[in-house]
Amino acid sequence: MGLRGSLRNFSCLAIFLSSSFSVFGANAPTVALSVDASDAPRKIFHAQLRIPAKPGTLTLYYPKWIPGEHGPTGPITDLTGLKFMASGKTLKWRRDLIDGFTFHVEVPAGEHEVVANLDYASPASSEPGYSSGMAATEKLYIVNWNTLLLYPAGYGSDQLTYSVSLRLPAGWKFGTSLHVADQVGDNIHKSNDIHFAPVSLTMLVDGPVLAGEYMKVVPLSTENPPAELDVAADSAAALDAPEEVWEHYRNLVTQAGILFGARHYTDYHFLLTLSDHVAHFGLEHHESNDSRIDERSLIEEDGRKLSAGLLPHEYVHSWNGKYRRPADLATPDYEQPMQTDLLWVYEGLTSYLGDVLTARSGERTLASARDALAQIAADLDHRSGRVWRDLQDTADGVPTMQMAPRAWEDYRRPVDYYDEDVLNWLWADVIIRQQSHGAKSLDDFCKLFHGAPSGPPMVKTYTFDDVVSALNQVAFYDWRGFWTERLSNHGPGAPFGGVEGSGWKLVYDENPSDLDRARDRDGKNVDAHYSVGLLVASDGVIRDTVEDMLAAKAGIGPGMKIVAVNGRRFSGDVWHDAIRAAKTSPSPIELIVENTDYFRVVKLDYHGGEKYPHLVRDESKPDLLTEIYRAK
Repeated sequence: MGLRGSLRNFSCLAIFLSSSFSVFGANAPTVALSVDASDAPRKIFHAQLRIPAKPGTLTLYYPKWIPGEHGPTGPITDLTGLKFMASGKTLKWRRDLIDGFTFHVEVPAGEHEVVANLDYASPASSEPGYSSGMAATEKLYIVNWNTLLLYPAGYGSDQLTYSVSLRLPAGWKFGTSLHVADQVGDNIHKSNDIHFAPVSLTMLVDGPVLAGEYMKVVPLSTENPPAELDVAADSAAALDAPEEVWEHYRNLVTQAGILFGARHYTDYHFLLTLSDHVAHFGLEHHESNDSRIDERSLIEEDGRKLSAGLLPHEYVHSWNGKYRRPADLATPDYEQPMQTDLLWVYEGLTSYLGDVLTARSGERTLASARDALAQIAADLDHRSGRVWRDLQDTADGVPTMQMAPRAWEDYRRPVDYYDEDVLNWLWADVIIRQQSHGAKSLDDFCKLFHGAPSGPPMVKTYTFDDVVSALNQVAFYDWRGFWTERLSNHGPGAPFGGVEGSGWKLVYDENPSDLDRARDRDGKNVDAHYSVGLLVASDGVIRDTVEDMLAAKAGIGPGMKIVAVNGRRFSGDVWHDAIRAAKTSPSPIELIVENTDYFRVVKLDYHGGEKYPHLVRDESKPDLLTEIYRAK
């Protein structure tokens, strides 16, 4: 059943459990977890855990290092109402003085179970964040179990078993990759009480639930294993997308199967949230993904262009990131630190393959796919932070730096292991095609590294040497030297070997692409990234500047505000008019800039017009890019 509204087949379930999870430790406890989300519109959630215990000190962890988030991002500050009891009596507890995610509970003699009650106070505004971000509105809620539980020390997450129940608001439907053992409620007059089949802590945290009043289920594959799209929205209208949208996602499932030649799930759920209020991101899981975009993203053309690529990226993670995972990211529980040095494979390769599948599925046209690649190439070609910070460090520094503010992002350098490695893995794809005279491609690497045998979720770890070895099995080349150079170089400029080797060149002109127009829906924001080095919000506030470009050299910095352009109050239209007029005028563009209550005039001696990136064909080389993007 699409919404998990009926009893599952228990013979299939037994096969799933016995083949999907690590063997539970002989002495590992089973924890009962009951979550009451009937108060979801208030954004507060109540949980009770029944934890087997022995007399003495019981040490409990709140999940800290969350898979896929690559950092100690567990929302410990939102854990509230914590209380421990045994035989109806309140127990003493204390937070660990070194690690605030750890709790020590004193269990009296004769007691064998501790009851823990806690509330999770979800953020009430859509500030940045992954599972710690805002996850509930009046009409929907995304259940991320790591926010709602504790687990006993001394066991790996594979060893611990959780028996879980969930209460939802009356009438709400739900979708999840978890298997349902029983459900009580008529979906109309009383709350849904759902009981899930016992599952390891690993797979519980890996199995979020999307619930809401307005929900649509779209089957994407009738083959085994099946896949479906579970969409919840803040309105019924947001679910009324054109049929072509669903067809593109069906194509995505087909094309991914062709690319990898195997699947590593028993059934897959795209959990898609349509809301302007929840935190927006995508988070991968073995058998599902938690993806969140604007409410009208599927029913408006611009929204579809802007969200294209998210679900393909998260789907690829089922193979690359969940099944094949860097050894240092495959930690035994959520307390052990993760090492992120191989995110250029985990996320970078996923970004490249996600973009490829976005084109192959038809979610992007070939022209739109090229426009997206042109934007990536242009952004990286202007990244001032590449001067001091190499690509490897953008991965190494993620646990402490991924939530950095937007101001100074270009010079600080953001998580470029995503976008720059789109360029690098394209380059690797081109090299394989060249070395094999067209006989092989990165598709062959995917089948070798991520492919057969098919089966239920498992983790197969790898190292840098494993990646190099697999690439050499596909096409012999100095892959170690290639990746060492790509990860450690500082430019100048972006790595264009793949773009140019695939038969295309990056150029700039005054004509925005459809993707450029979609990024600036109302025409009020200013992206002068490639002309004067400015990113400006619709109210004139400077979001960022590019070091060593004209605006920065003129003394403009993030947080300042452009009040007027050539004597007229700032707006996007006024800015664009001034840029165009300056092409035929010797006079500089004159800005009035406010900075912490002071005003000054800044003159930009710029006459190069608007600059938007595009890819154009280099007819001297074969068109490999079109072949890469073509459906198989």
